[in-house]
Amino acid sequence: MSLNIQQSIKNARKIVVKIGSNTLAKEDGTQNTEFMANFAAQCASLINQGKQIILVSSGAQVAGVSTVNGWARKKDVHYRQALCSIGQVELMHQWRKAFQNQNLHIGQLLLTKDDFENEHRSLNIRNTLFTLVDEGVVPIINENDSVSFDEIKIGDNDNLSALTAILWSADTLVLFSDIDGIYTDNPKTNSNAKLIEKVDSVEDLRKNIVIGETNSFGTGGIETKLQAAQKVTEYGIEMILANGSRQNALTALLECDSRGTLFSVKN
Repeated sequence: MSLNIQQSIKNARKIVVKIGSNTLAKEDGTQNTEFMANFAAQCASLINQGKQIILVSSGAQVAGVSTVNGWARKKDVHYRQALCSIGQVELMHQWRKAFQNQNLHIGQLLLTKDDFENEHRSLNIRNTLFTLVDEGVVPIINENDSVSFDEIKIGDNDNLSALTAILWSADTLVLFSDIDGIYTDNPKTNSNAKLIEKVDSVEDLRKNIVIGETNSFGTGGIETKLQAAQKVTEYGIEMILANGSRQNALTALLECDSRGTLFSVKN
């Protein structure tokens, strides 16, 4: 792994971590509660080292399917939003149990695009985040999928995590996905695709890679990750894209024991 990634985590005090739906889901599409318990332990390890963590967690729909399996194939938007409503409760229940085992409390924020674009609301979000973190509580953020519609929808948690990182003035944003980082092409279909360990310019990167489609459970894809990188690096925040399914994915970044792509900040 690039030492640049290790250095980014080592130097960061304020870290936003986004976990995608594919990372939170088992092969059958249900919640991976074992992963959640292990991930909470990793967060606790970093917090004990003096770091502050905000978690942006996908997975409301995955958790909804785990809870009400009969709705899994319903495509009607009202059912999907209702499924997220059910799933969000289950998602937070499992995160609460996972962090409770580490003697940590969690707080929930469900947000929409409007919340970031309204100056009064965004200030309230910022103040709430600072208060929670200063008191040793781990904020867990997700989009408010049960009420969101096109006009107020961010649409993916890559961009949501970027907006959160900017609002909180984070040092580093970590996006965990089901791939090791940015490749020259889709590594799942092209065995010759090469991992790009460091990106200095998102604009230049776009010219040299093939951007595929979204994955099975998530709403994002490589494009939304590039959008997130462009957002945060413009504010002096580094971003790391890595594989969340790797063993101890978060602490491995600090221990130089994992691969990934670092989007660096221009000096």
